[in-house]
Amino acid sequence: MTGDTPTDAPLVSELSEEALLARIFPLLPRGADTLVPPGDDAAVVAAPDGRFVVTTDVLVEDRHFRRSWSSGEDVGRRAAVQNLADVAAMGARPTSLVVALVVPADLPASWVEGLARGLAAECAPLGVGVVGGDLSGGPVVVVAVTAHGDLGGRAPVLRSGARAGDVVAHAGVAGWSAAGLALLGSGRAQPDAELVDAYLRPGSPLAAGPAAAAAGATAMMDVSDGLLRDAGRLARAGGVRVDLDASAFATDVDRLAPTAAALGADALRWVLDGGEDHGLLATFPAGVELPEPFRAVGRVHDVPAGEAPGVWVDGRPAPARSGWDHFGG
Repeated sequence: MTGDTPTDAPLVSELSEEALLARIFPLLPRGADTLVPPGDDAAVVAAPDGRFVVTTDVLVEDRHFRRSWSSGEDVGRRAAVQNLADVAAMGARPTSLVVALVVPADLPASWVEGLARGLAAECAPLGVGVVGGDLSGGPVVVVAVTAHGDLGGRAPVLRSGARAGDVVAHAGVAGWSAAGLALLGSGRAQPDAELVDAYLRPGSPLAAGPAAAAAGATAMMDVSDGLLRDAGRLARAGGVRVDLDASAFATDVDRLAPTAAALGADALRWVLDGGEDHGLLATFPAGVELPEPFRAVGRVHDVPAGEAPGVWVDGRPAPARSGWDHFGG
């Protein structure tokens, strides 16, 4: 998992900033919307819609990843996906990334090259450019990514648009990343490689975001902190109640059940509370044909008098504290 460090690789401390950047830049995709690539004080990226979507996220070593588990390429792919998914959740097409990178002096330069390859692996197939950023030294690796996207003339899909009668739909997997993290933490000699990869290199149905917008999605968000926590955010933003049907996630539960049994865990809890799968949760008007790969997982209801907006599962209120919180755990 950490095989991007050749034994003869120079350390970051043995290279100048220019020399390290010279190793990185050739590995990064330019992107179809990039008018001025890295090399000047700033890049220039086309915004044909006249507006642009912007989001940012950060990965901190030993908080969000461990170098003992993750290669540079793993972290690059993960950093790209978590930002691209936020752009897609607005119904936009990602166009470019900028990356601010903090690295310790004893980090092999090949790890940074692996990071660049990981960014490229996720961005290049989408025509997304990695167009610049910043580089600094520090005690641990920090990867801060800012992503931009194009709405293509459509209105953005907000969290606040869900209305009573809407169908709740989900695209992507649920609980797989949590299972992979649990496997890594367990120290099992032969973990389930597919689930470990779901944590180290999460995928996201990025094309489903603009497709959902085109199909008339009323609300949408990236599921990064757990299905229940993020569905609660969507419910509160719209002032509604989101009712989820746990049986709609039977495929995920069945896939995770053997691993959960081996670790003494609950597969359904991984599905409902596990974060970092980066699926998309959306609501659609009743009767709308759901675009692939969305599947119906519940309904939106008005909030009865005396009740607060929130999430119910199988006819019962969801626990008040669910999913991942960066400060509360």
